Amino acid sequence: MDNQKLIEMLPPVTDANRAFWEGTLAGELRLQYGDSGTPRYPESPVDPVTLGEDFEWRAVSGRATLWSWIVMHQKYFPAFADEVPHLVAFAQLEEGPHLMTTLLDPPEHLECGMPLEVVFEQISEDRAIPKFKVVSG
Repeated sequence: MDNQKLIEMLPPVTDANRAFWEGTLAGELRLQYGDSGTPRYPESPVDPVTLGEDFEWRAVSGRATLWSWIVMHQKYFPAFADEVPHLVAFAQLEEGPHLMTTLLDPPEHLECGMPLEVVFEQISEDRAIPKFKVVSG
């Protein structure tokens, strides 16, 4: 994978998402929680339940289940040109939100509901991206 091209595809670090990206560098998956106590991803300036503007970032468990996936056979993005076919997964975090991600070393046979856990791949000095692996056993 071409890390520089991947970095160019990522959203810029802003005040709104800085805590998320700092968490990935610290090995934590962080989500926003508003006054309703409902976690949200991606970040948002208001709580979707109360419309309140107060929130905090919390580290979450990093556990998820495989909700869906697709195998890409086309070279849609230059960063993934050397990784075709490329598996894109949709993980439902234990806390509720869904996250589009990559599965590391996926087994040959996947099933919806398979348990996953987050791992972080540092792709530059200031960026790490969350990926998931299937929990065996």
